[in-house]
Amino acid sequence: MKTKSIVLAFVMAFGSVAAIAADPVGPKLVVVSQKDPATFKVIYEGLQTSKLTLRILDSEGQKVATETISGVESFMRTVNFAGMTAGEYTIEVAGANGKQTQKVSYQPVTDESAIHISKLAADSKYLLAVANAKEVNVKIYDGFNTLVHDQNVAVNGSIGLVYDLSKISGSPKFEVSTATGTKVVNY
Repeated sequence: MKTKSIVLAFVMAFGSVAAIAADPVGPKLVVVSQKDPATFKVIYEGLQTSKLTLRILDSEGQKVATETISGVESFMRTVNFAGMTAGEYTIEVAGANGKQTQKVSYQPVTDESAIHISKLAADSKYLLAVANAKEVNVKIYDGFNTLVHDQNVAVNGSIGLVYDLSKISGSPKFEVSTATGTKVVNY
């Protein structure tokens, strides 16, 4: 089975190279998305050595980035869209062989923190679970809205904490803050 997979991979790779080599009509531009959603690999193959200009344009046609590459026939570059707004962009390569363009859609990944607070079956015990956070601030207020607990917790991804609030009076209120927002829960 492993041998079949390797042979199939070689056949597909050879077929891709053969398809490019069989069509020497003009330059080729391919943009491939990567594992990181903010990066794209730009692959350009021209017909002759020349000075090439790589441009990235936003949806309005405004130039976002430019790079000039001299004395090459083809190249491969990784472009990183991290920090840019979501939307459609055009990647353009221009040179002596003409201009090639390809559109890409960039959607940044948002790291939304998940905060869950629940009362446990045991009297006066509460569970706080936080996912996708680096740091959490936990404030607990008693039934008279007096702050009884204030704690910053370093989190490496996810954490679960149990609070015993048997010594506070009234129904507690939790205020849990992360870099992406605050959740307030009254009991």
